[in-house]
Amino acid sequence: MRLLVVEDSPDLSQQLRQSLAEAGFAVDLAMDGEEALHLGNTEPYDAVVLDLGLPRLDGLSVLRRWREADRAMPVILLTARDSWTEKVAGLNAGADDYLAKPFIMAELIARLNALIRRAVGVAKPELVFGEVRVDTAARTVTRAGAPIRVTAMEYGMLAYLALNAGRPVSKTELTEHLYAQDFDRDSNTLEVIAGRIRRKLGDGLIETIRGQGYRMVPPG
Repeated sequence: MRLLVVEDSPDLSQQLRQSLAEAGFAVDLAMDGEEALHLGNTEPYDAVVLDLGLPRLDGLSVLRRWREADRAMPVILLTARDSWTEKVAGLNAGADDYLAKPFIMAELIARLNALIRRAVGVAKPELVFGEVRVDTAARTVTRAGAPIRVTAMEYGMLAYLALNAGRPVSKTELTEHLYAQDFDRDSNTLEVIAGRIRRKLGDGLIETIRGQGYRMVPPG
């Protein structure tokens, strides 16, 4: 899953990037409101972490302009601990959640996972496909109750297809959601990753649809 983190503090932005990357997210950074506005309008993010106190354009204005432009990605605000007015204004402007500074990174990750699931209409953290279970909270995969070791990219592809089960997902869409902006993207790598997932979880889980991409087969 691909995130945009908008935070003007160099130390906190790098901490967020590292922690979220370790949790399996592809992360783009924006250090000011104008850059954030541009990226949010042009890139397909699964969720955004947005600080409100930004240079050049404040976070609330950025959020309002995204929503005016019908950009619907989930947004979680980083707010001052005692500023209830910021929280109310942000929610009224179209934010989906907020977290007061200072915060626990594990809570931010849990909230992001919940927002991403909710955005695609999935309520439960565990997705079940026959013998295969994908736990989007713990970021684990099991088959017939046995844990399956997967790489970060294998998990990312599997989770994205699982959250969008039943519809074809193009290689372009997968590439846009699995790689950060500054990553050397190669859609051919997806074929290798899909092959590894099939060897670990069985051939019937992921279909290749000619000219359309991949489809996670929903349980029948």
